[in-house]
Amino acid sequence: MINNTADPPTGATESSSPLIVQGDRTILAEVASPRYAEARDALARFAELVKSPEHVHTYRITPLSIWNACAAGERADEIVAMLRALSRYPVPDHIAFEIEDYAARYGSLTLHREDTRLVLGCRDRGLAELVAADRHAALLLGDRLSDTSFAVAPSSRGQLKLALIRIGYPVDDQAGYAAGEAFELSLRPATLGRGRPFIPRAYQRAAADAFHAGGSERGGSGVIVLPCGAGKTIVGMLCMDLLQTSTLVLTTCVTAVRQWIAELIDKTDIDPDLIGEYTGQKKEVRPITVSTYQMLTHRGPPADAGEHPYPHISLFGKRDWGLIVYDEVHLLPAPVFQITASLQARRRLGLTATLVREDGKEDDVFALIGPKKYDVPWKELEKQGWIAKAVCTEIRVRLPAHMQMSYAVADARTKFRMASENPAKIDLVKAVLDAHQGEPALVIGMYLDQLAAIAQPLGLPVITGSTPQRVRDGLYSDFKAGRIRILAVSKVANFAVDLPEASLAIQVSGTFGSRQEEAQRLGRVLRPKTLGNQAYFYSLVSRDTVEQEFAMKRQLFLCEQGYSYAIRNTEAAAPNPHTARSTVQDTSAP
Repeated sequence: MINNTADPPTGATESSSPLIVQGDRTILAEVASPRYAEARDALARFAELVKSPEHVHTYRITPLSIWNACAAGERADEIVAMLRALSRYPVPDHIAFEIEDYAARYGSLTLHREDTRLVLGCRDRGLAELVAADRHAALLLGDRLSDTSFAVAPSSRGQLKLALIRIGYPVDDQAGYAAGEAFELSLRPATLGRGRPFIPRAYQRAAADAFHAGGSERGGSGVIVLPCGAGKTIVGMLCMDLLQTSTLVLTTCVTAVRQWIAELIDKTDIDPDLIGEYTGQKKEVRPITVSTYQMLTHRGPPADAGEHPYPHISLFGKRDWGLIVYDEVHLLPAPVFQITASLQARRRLGLTATLVREDGKEDDVFALIGPKKYDVPWKELEKQGWIAKAVCTEIRVRLPAHMQMSYAVADARTKFRMASENPAKIDLVKAVLDAHQGEPALVIGMYLDQLAAIAQPLGLPVITGSTPQRVRDGLYSDFKAGRIRILAVSKVANFAVDLPEASLAIQVSGTFGSRQEEAQRLGRVLRPKTLGNQAYFYSLVSRDTVEQEFAMKRQLFLCEQGYSYAIRNTEAAAPNPHTARSTVQDTSAP
């Protein structure tokens, strides 16, 4: 018998292999491959998603992605073996070498204690000379103790780690932490919450254990990455339970402060009088204190000589904190980064749904808060029922004819705003709400005039940054209780607002190409549901405009997590969108 099947190229694997590893450290992943899901979940551990059009997604290997993988327990040989097993063609030799080189750098510099001194240890003399020659690092080093070690002032611990990661060498900080003020607490074994006993989930326990690391020097600083709705607050409380120490919690807004306090009261045995709220309304400093980033970075009157421009930043020194929790750590503002650099002897826990920072300062989080210690793919928790299943849909609508000439001649920023505030979206919001009658819904936007234009004809209450806290709390409470079914909210609701009943989100405008914002807004509807556990996320986008381009960038992080967007176009909008109802036409793949 004659076999006409050609032999595959030497080193190539079966055609079902979904990856092509390229010499520029990018990796192409074929979405149609039967092994795509396996490859996507593996890549999420050590590579960054760059772009995700319909058929082929592009990932990139970076030093930081490999260092985070190493901190989570991945080994270079395992990463290379996985790439070879899933790659359609041979993995370039220099890529395997670079992965091994990046991984070897993690741990080649260590901070540790010798007697009472803080010491930077280097893997070899050559690396020590490289460190000493760097002008930023050299200013932070003390006496040279040997060919491969330097004394380090405790006050320079954080700044030195920043300087060294910027020359490509992360520091494995094993110098330990101050015990802090002891504070006994325990989780209630059977707190009744929503009719169910409170029992931490296995992944929440695993996340806390990964952070604590049995109390060793390798535990006590790092970031836990979990989807919105997966219970990051519970992880924070489990870490507090493991450490038994006075704790400062920093979060994004007063609403989140009060949610933290309510959870602490509900799920621990802490006396409520020992939990402090440090906000614009209250200035309580207790063994457990919860505050906001905005409070700490609030500027007082022009400072006299010797006064700090941020008067409330002194909260960091009000007590002997044994743990500082940074909720939504990817939002850390610069002044908090600066003070955190001097707090490296305190245990530091970062909590987030995504380590993506739009300013590119992920390495600052790595150096000052700690490496990623635990991460669970969103889709994995969805399969287990811990977060709601989500259907993501982008609906594209044309600009009305009377706006198209003005749009064509506008500058870039004006184009984006015109596309975002496209009045044709108003009827489209109503059409989506009509299609999901009865679903508790959030209409989310960036521009206040747009939210008002949508909310007024529909009779929707609106929450913005200027809404008094008392009014916000009342509207959130009414929404949770079912007395209000639809809320219009600005970006103040992007983060840390717990509205578990919401199952429908309609995004009418956003912050340019912000991936973190897209993830957080989807997160508003991912809390597990009592019935069906199904959520819907719609993004309304002006067709053939810059907003459509930014929308593709916004979706990158969620595509990495396994979500896909159905794309639907509306018919051309009428000149006056208030007189003609847009009809949605499905153009997505079957």
